[in-house]
Parts: sequence; structure tokens; C-alpha cells
Amino acid sequence: MTAIEYDVVVIGAGPVGENVADRVVRGGLTAAIVERELVGGECSYWACMPTKALLRSASALRAARQLPGAREAVTGELDAAAVLARRDSFASHWQDDGQVSWLESAGIALHRGHGRISSARVVEVTGVDGVTTTLTARHAVVVATGSSALVPDIPGLRAAAPWSSREAASARSVPRRLAIIGGGVVAAEMATAFAALGSAVTMLVRDGVLPSAEPFAGERVTASLREAGVSVRLGAEAASVRRDDDGTVRIETTSGEEIEADEVLVAVGRTPNTQDIGLDRIGLAPGAWLAVDDTLRVVGGGEWLYAAGDVNRRVLLTHQGKYQARAVGDVIVARATGATVEDGPWGRHVATADERAVPQVVFTDPEVASVGLTAAAAEAAGLRIRVVDYDLGAVAGSALHADGYQGHARMVVDEDRKVIVGLTLVGPDVAELIHAATIAIVGEVPLDRLWHAVPAYPTVSEVWLRLLEAYGR
Repeated sequence: MTAIEYDVVVIGAGPVGENVADRVVRGGLTAAIVERELVGGECSYWACMPTKALLRSASALRAARQLPGAREAVTGELDAAAVLARRDSFASHWQDDGQVSWLESAGIALHRGHGRISSARVVEVTGVDGVTTTLTARHAVVVATGSSALVPDIPGLRAAAPWSSREAASARSVPRRLAIIGGGVVAAEMATAFAALGSAVTMLVRDGVLPSAEPFAGERVTASLREAGVSVRLGAEAASVRRDDDGTVRIETTSGEEIEADEVLVAVGRTPNTQDIGLDRIGLAPGAWLAVDDTLRVVGGGEWLYAAGDVNRRVLLTHQGKYQARAVGDVIVARATGATVEDGPWGRHVATADERAVPQVVFTDPEVASVGLTAAAAEAAGLRIRVVDYDLGAVAGSALHADGYQGHARMVVDEDRKVIVGLTLVGPDVAELIHAATIAIVGEVPLDRLWHAVPAYPTVSEVWLRLLEAYGR
């Protein structure tokens, strides 16, 4: 058994773990990172990058078909094989050489194997050869192991070998018939992608499409999915699943209907990757989400244990996990060197935006881009709000962007402070508009000052002016 000491040990080499280690090293400490799969994590190989690559080609084709002149130049259909090949390149063909090279260039030590906490500040790494290496952290251990797809206890489901988001993102071929259980972001995006690639898609949606978004977003995406040929069964719930000897998947719903498919994708939520990382050795529950304080220290885990990314359940989005990682890395350095810890709201060492200004884009057709609170969430938080809606298709820039442009914008205003606390945009290519709203919410820019932020004409961003005019001066 080999024993090595570092200032910080990070379990998990996804984007979150990589960013924690990088900040620690930039702060003058030493860091090791432990990974049992591919360096780069879920986002690089089975989520953000490959899934958006699956969606982008169809999006570009739809955009061309909405413009006279470009429409006439489109002479063929989507090439599914070419889309899958491009997806493969964005997933680095499921090889992590480039990510490993980056770790080396950043001065971060990599230990491949399964990492388990054995005691305070000690992580044991078991390699594929069975050899165990003991890593001792002088200052901190950071859990950044992420999450996995939740498979519900539906009779027969596990035996039917369902797809999770991983299998959908890395599919080698396009199934003729795809059933999807769920209506959230993964379900909606994969329904969009595989319908465009040629699958006959059926969605079993118990709680509605995009149930956490503003209601109009889910309604518009549902309508668009149906126009694309997707069978969206609202209120439908799987009662049992089986796969026949010929590979056919049969899903019986609670209403007695039977749905046949070649593959079934389960997209109903996530579960933390904490089952076998040694939490029981330090008095915490294996398989549980890790509650953290404002500086992302694990509650009940001692002053040396931190958790960043999906595993703490604050926000299950890669960009927010990386945001947390920067705060974690910096606060560990601050505490190790005796520097001042800035842990007040919006301080350097906290992740305040997790609660107040989380941006998200759903890459469906139409896209849904949002940040901050929905109207319902703002009311539930006890805020006195005013909701301002505007037809995004009525903006001059939208009409130029695409013939027949359809979209909608909603601004949620805290009436007591006269600042925006939430904004949702639905429409073609709205993803690139959301950062302006993020800045306005994080900066708590008063509406009176926003009148002086003049949008360029003719752009879709003119919707900002229209929303302010609808609100009134």
C-alpha cells in the first residue's frame, strides 16, 4: 500500500472536481483528484456536450427552413449518421486523453480508481488492479462525485434494460420507436433530438412537460413536440415494463394502455453518487445527498469535508457546479492560509446565485431560457411581485430572425425593491439572450437604471425595451 499526502484531495474528476483542484493549485496548494471513470465526467461524455451536438444540426435545419431563400437551398433531410458522428467528436470518442493532459499541465495529480473516505482527511483509492493507495489531505477533502439517473421501482423496468441519459447521449443508432418516461429537461430534449433523427417518439408525462418552468414554456414545447410527431401522453404513468425475446419493449400504463417501443428512456430525476464513497466511516448516510453550509462545507462532516456540484443537490446544472467549485477552491485556500473568509451574501466564498440567479437553457424547439424565479416561485417566497408578459414575435429583430417567429417573454419584478427577480424567454435561439437577464438579477439593477441600457436595433434584445414599456415608468 502506497501513502501520499496532498493539501487537498478531490473525489470526482468531472468539471466540478477539475475546477476545485484548479483553484486550489492556483492558490498555491497541492491537489490530487480521484476518478474511477473518464476524466471530464458526465458533462463531457454523456450530457452537456454530446446531447447539444445531437440537437444542433436539426435546429440549424429548422432555422434555414424558416427563411425564404435559405429554404429553397435545402434539398435533403437530416443525415442521422453525420449527426451521430459529430456527436462522437464532441464526446472525444469517449477517450479522456485531452482531459488528462490538461490535469498534468495544471499541476494536478490524478489517481485512477475508486475513492473511499476511510477516516478524517484520508481517502483510499482502489485501482483496477486491486492495489490501494492512501491519500491524506492536510486541509480538505472535496466530494464532487455528481449524480446518476434515477430508475424508479416500476415492475420489470430494470430487467428491460432501459436507457438512461447516458445511453441516449451515446446511442450508436437511432431506434425506430423510442418511449420516454418523464417530462423534464432530459426527456424533452431527447424527444426533440430523436424525433428529428427519425424515431417515432412517445412520451409518458405524468406531471406535464417542463413542470418546473413557467407554464407557458411547457405548453409551447408540448405543442411543438406534437407538431414534430411526438406522441405526448399527459398524465400517463407506467405501471409495468417488459422486454420481449425479440427486443420489443412493452409498457403498460396505469390506465391499461400498452405502448410498444424498441427502446425506453427513463428520465425522471437523479440520485447522488454517494453510495460507496465511505460516508459510513465518518457518520454520514451512504447514498444520501450531502447538505452543505453557505461555504459548501458538509453539515455534520467536520471542518475538512466539502461537497460541490450535483452531489449537494443545490442546483443540478454543470455551470452552477463549476461556480460552486470556484467558491470551494477559493475558501479552502483562504482557510489554509489564514486569509479572510468572505461568506456574506454575494461574497467570494459563497454560492449565493444558487438561490437567486440560476440560468438555464432547455434546447428544445422552441428553446426555453430562464433565470431566477418563476412567478409561482416568487409568490411562494413571499415576494410582492408584478408579472410582465410580452409577445417575443412582435419584436422587429424576431421578425428578421425567422418568418413566422413565435415566442414569449415574461419578466417577474419585485415591487418592493423595483428589481427583476426572474425572466423566462421561449422562442427560437433565445439561449444567447439570457445572460443579460442574469446580470440584471445578480446586480439587482433598478428598473429605472435599466431604462438607460438601450438595446441595439433591430435585434431580438429589443424585448428588454418592450418589457420595460409594458411595465411603465
